[in-house]
Amino acid sequence: MKEFSGKTVFPGVAFGKLCLLLKPDLGVDTSPAADPDAEKKAFRSAIQTANRELSALFEKTSEEIGEDEAMIVDVQRMMLQDEDYIEAVDAFIRDDLNKAAYAVDRAGRQFFDMFSALDDPYMKARASDIADISRRLTAILLNESTVFSLSGPSVVIADDLTPSDTLTLDKKLIRAFVTRKGSTNSHTAILARILKIPSIVQAGVPLEKAFDGKNAAVDGHRGKLYVEPDEETMLRLEERQKNDEAEEAALDAFRGLPTVTKDGKKVELAANIGSVEDLESALANDAEGIGLFRSEFLYLGRTNYPDEEEQFESYRKVAEAMNGRRVIIRTLDIGADKQAAYLDLEKEENPALGLRAIRLCFERPEMFVTQLRAIYRASAYGKIAVMFPMIASLWELRRCKETAAEVREELVKKGVPVGDVELGIMVETPAAAICADELAREADFFSVGTNDLTQYTLAIDRQNARLERFLDTHHPALRKLLAMIAESAHKAGIWAGICGELAADSQMTKTLLSMGYDELSMSPGFILGMRKRIREMDLSRERAEKRQE
Repeated sequence: MKEFSGKTVFPGVAFGKLCLLLKPDLGVDTSPAADPDAEKKAFRSAIQTANRELSALFEKTSEEIGEDEAMIVDVQRMMLQDEDYIEAVDAFIRDDLNKAAYAVDRAGRQFFDMFSALDDPYMKARASDIADISRRLTAILLNESTVFSLSGPSVVIADDLTPSDTLTLDKKLIRAFVTRKGSTNSHTAILARILKIPSIVQAGVPLEKAFDGKNAAVDGHRGKLYVEPDEETMLRLEERQKNDEAEEAALDAFRGLPTVTKDGKKVELAANIGSVEDLESALANDAEGIGLFRSEFLYLGRTNYPDEEEQFESYRKVAEAMNGRRVIIRTLDIGADKQAAYLDLEKEENPALGLRAIRLCFERPEMFVTQLRAIYRASAYGKIAVMFPMIASLWELRRCKETAAEVREELVKKGVPVGDVELGIMVETPAAAICADELAREADFFSVGTNDLTQYTLAIDRQNARLERFLDTHHPALRKLLAMIAESAHKAGIWAGICGELAADSQMTKTLLSMGYDELSMSPGFILGMRKRIREMDLSRERAEKRQE
């Protein structure tokens, strides 16, 4: 038996034959192009072919998995129309006399490096889309096939997997994913969580052809891959698999139940979503509201700003679907680390500390007002709240509230129906946490973005894998800030929630509830399991100790 370790993407146990997916070298021709115009024509033709292939893959994914997941393919279709990417390929053909396949390969590498270097996890994950699109176009130009197939129940092992690699595989035969590279934000990771397939990334496993077809077992709980597992390991994992299946089935019993501890602490469990398409998952997992609607997804993967009507329709659909349950829309959190060509943003040395989120909204007031108009119009169709990201000072919150009040007043004067909209902030800067008492007197609620708050508090780039051992999400400093935020909120008579990754961290749940947090917002798939844990908790001792303090 050989044992290898990696980073868990989705827990669980799986058994199958190892299927090694090795991508062949496409071998592009680097010699000068004899006819650049013909190469440009071939490139345009390849784009059309790729578009047809992706359309077919979109339909296949919609039927087999769902329309939400098929949007991954739609992102790639939009990238085929990206003017910057197309111009880069054209420039290599025109200026360097590259043949089309080589020009695509060069542009793909250039854009991959650019996206990989970004701080934002969503934009960093787009690097795999760029690599996928470029490889597809290159293969079309070289008349090569890049389609993989499985012969039976398989533990898929690869250096990395692109979105189309994952989506073209037969889902009924995939037992687990194991990759040497990859991240927890990749499309493969997202799909693994949706399909509930045990998955491990950054696994230290050699890609040896001798492994192909060997019996394998994956322990997603511990991030372990076993090749030719021994009898003792098999028995242990089979027992764990039975327990997992029983626990999963038992979660259905918690649908529709209130999220309340044994000693009466009521908590709202909400879902984080990025688009209207994510609603299905939120509703299927019995979310009690939407704690974070990442509105920036409406602005990405396109060539111009979304107009007021498009935004209004998206917000309205979410509000109506949640049927009276609160929907918190985060205003545009985009900046130099989330590139969109039409924003025409300057390159920054440290985009995480640059022109982003509310700072960009103040720089582009028309964009900010347009979004607020769409939100207020949609508020007539459900219970909508707004939260402003990256607030660091009281004047910023006051300016947000003034702008919101002006927008609301203008709509009312025109006879446009609007609802009552709570105005809160994301507490994700140490400055906001330290000044929480002042901000709480002006805000209707707090929602803590623990991802950025941790990054800024510890001065650690959370996307830098080499710093992972230093990134302590349970750090005493962070705990003190979290306690301070909740206490300030409740003294001012407002509620406080968590919408960062810490909300789904079961090791911190009791601590967060003991601090008094009223809401936890997370990926939909974690909601029922979290409800079960909370209903089994008794916080009476912790709450008594806090009262004594």
